[in-house]
Amino acid sequence: MFERDLNPESESRQERWRFWLTIGLATILAGVIAALLLLLARANGNYERSLGWQTQSLEVIAQARSLDATLGRAEAALGRFAVGLQKEDGRIYEQQWGRARQFLTQLDRHVRDNEAQSALVAELTDEIDRRGALLGDAALSANYNQTVAAISKFHAAGRDNGLLRIDRLINEIIANERALLRDRNRVAISDRESLNRAMWLFSLLGAAAALIAIGATFSLIRAQGERRLALREQMAESNRATLLQAAVEERTAELARANDALRSEMNERESAEARLRQAQKMEAVGQLTGGIAHDFNNMLAVVVGGLELAQRWLPGEPEKAQRHIGNALDGANRAADLTRRLLTFSRAEPARPETGAIDDMIAGFADLIERTIGDRIELALDLQASGALCRLDRQQFENALLNLAVNARDAMQGHGALTIRTRRQDGEASGVAVEVADNGCGMSPAILERVFDPFYTTKPVGQGTGLGMSQVFAFCRQSGGEVQVESTEGEGTVVAMLLPLADAADHVAERKVASDAPMPLSGGGLSILVVEDDPRVLAATVEAVNELGHHAVACADPLEAEALVESEREQAGFDLILTDVLMPGLTGPELVAQLKQRWPDLSVLFVTGYAGDAGEVAAFGDHDVLRKPFTLAMLDQAIARAASAGKSAGARLSA
Repeated sequence: MFERDLNPESESRQERWRFWLTIGLATILAGVIAALLLLLARANGNYERSLGWQTQSLEVIAQARSLDATLGRAEAALGRFAVGLQKEDGRIYEQQWGRARQFLTQLDRHVRDNEAQSALVAELTDEIDRRGALLGDAALSANYNQTVAAISKFHAAGRDNGLLRIDRLINEIIANERALLRDRNRVAISDRESLNRAMWLFSLLGAAAALIAIGATFSLIRAQGERRLALREQMAESNRATLLQAAVEERTAELARANDALRSEMNERESAEARLRQAQKMEAVGQLTGGIAHDFNNMLAVVVGGLELAQRWLPGEPEKAQRHIGNALDGANRAADLTRRLLTFSRAEPARPETGAIDDMIAGFADLIERTIGDRIELALDLQASGALCRLDRQQFENALLNLAVNARDAMQGHGALTIRTRRQDGEASGVAVEVADNGCGMSPAILERVFDPFYTTKPVGQGTGLGMSQVFAFCRQSGGEVQVESTEGEGTVVAMLLPLADAADHVAERKVASDAPMPLSGGGLSILVVEDDPRVLAATVEAVNELGHHAVACADPLEAEALVESEREQAGFDLILTDVLMPGLTGPELVAQLKQRWPDLSVLFVTGYAGDAGEVAAFGDHDVLRKPFTLAMLDQAIARAASAGKSAGARLSA
C-alpha cells in the first residue's frame, strides 16, 4: 500500500515549482509573443512600404500621360490660334503649356530616387524647353496677327523631330515605371504573404497561449477559466476583423487600379484624338500651301518672262517690249489680288465699304465674268432689284461673284448655262438676294456639309486652294448678310448671297465726299522724306516720287529719320513723311508718334502691304494709308490727299 505525502514542506515545494514553472512558461511565451509582434510589425511595415512604391509608380505613369495629353492640347490650341488668330485659343495654349510644365515638375519630383528615370526626365525637360521655344515663336507671330508667318512656323515646328523624341521619352519613362511597378507588385504580394503568415502564427500562438493559460490555472482558480475563454473569443473576433479589414483594403486597391486603368485609357483616347486633329490641320495647311505656290508660280512666270522678253525687245522693237511689260504688270496685279483674297479670308484686310446699286455693280462686272467662264457657257442676267442699294466692299463683292462663276464653270466642265439673278426680299429681314445658278453636276450631301470649310476643295492638287467658298462666306458675314447653298446631284447648284439694304442718304453723302476729294497735285514740288527698310522698295518709291515732280529724300533706317528731319529744319523742312509700317527697330506708327512729340503738325502718309485686322486701323490715327502694290496714279492721289490734309491743318515742317 502507498500513502499520500501530506508534508507541508513538500506541498510548499510543489507550489514553488508550479509558480516558477508558470513564471518560466510566461517568460518564454512573452518572448515568443514579442518576437512574433516584431515580425508582424516588420511585415506590416514592408507591406505598407510596398504599397507606397506602387502608389508612386502609378502617380509617375499618370503624370507622364497627363503631360503627354496636356502637350497635345497645347499644340492643338496653338494650331487653331495660328489659323484663326483667336485670342481665346492663344490663352488656351498658354494655360495648357503652363499645366504641362507643372506636370513635368511633379514628374521630376517623383523620380528623384531613381537615377535612370531622373536622367530621362532631365532629357525630356530639355526637349520640352526646345519645343516650347519653337511653338512660342509661332505663338508670337500669331499674337501679332502674322497669319502666314504663324502657320509657317507652326508647320516647321510640326516637322521637327523634337515631338517624336518627346513621345519616345514619355513612353520610355512609362515603360520603365511599369517594369518597376511589376517588380513592386511582386514585392507587395510577397510582403502581404509574409504578413498573413505572421498573423497566422500569431493566431496560433494566441490560441496556444490561451490553452496553456487555461491548463496552468485550471487547478488554481476555476473561475479564471471562463475569463480566459472570453479573452480567447475576443481575440478570435479581433483576428476576423483584421482579416475583414485586409479584404476591404485589397478590394479598395483593386478598384483604385481599375479606376487608374480607365483614366489611362481616357487619356490615351484624348491623345489619339488630338493627334488626329493635328494631322487633319497639317493636311489642310499642305493643301493651302500647294494651291498658293501653284498660283504664285504662274504669276511670277508671267512677270519674270514678260520682263525678260521686254528687256530683249526694248532696244530694237519697243512696241513688243511694251506688250510684254503690260503682261508682266497684269501678272503682278493678279498676285496682289491673290494676296488681298488671302487677307480678306483671314479678316486681316479691313473692308472698304461703299454704297451703290447692286444691279449696276453686276452689270458692270458681267463682261469680265463672261470672259472668265468662256464662250461655251451661256451667261444670263436676270436683274430684278432695280434701285436697291447695298453698302459693301465692291472689290470683295466682285471677287466673291467671280469665285462663284468659276466654281459653276468647273461644275459644268466648261459647257452649260450660268444665270445671275437679283431679287428684293421684304419682311423683317429686308435685303437683296444675289443668286448664281448653274446646271452642272451638283454636290452630294457630304460635300455640301463641308462647302464652307477653309482649304476644302474637290479639285485636283494645284487647281484650287479651297478659299473660294470660304471667301464668299467671309464676305457675306463681313457685309452683315449670309449665304445659302442649294444643290442636287446631276441637276445643278444655286448659291444665294443675302445682303442687307443700305440707306439712300448714306449714298448721297458718299457721292458728295467723293466729289469733294482733292485732285492730284499737277505741279508737284513737295519735299518728301521716304522711310523704307527694303532697299529695292526704297529705290522704287524714291524714283516714283521724283517722277511725279516732287523732291524725295531716302531713309533706309527708321532710327535715322529724326536726325534727317532735324537737319532739314535748317533749310525749308519736309512737306510730307512717307513711311512704311512694318520695319525693324521702329514701326511706322511708332516712328510717327516719336516725331510728333516734337513736330505735332507733321503731315504723314503710311505705305504698307499688310495693316493687320480692321480693329488695328486706329494705330494710323487720321493719316491716310496707301496699300502696296500701288501705281503712280494711286501714289499721286495719296500724296495729294496727305498734303491737302496737312495744309488744311496748317502743317509744315519749317526751320
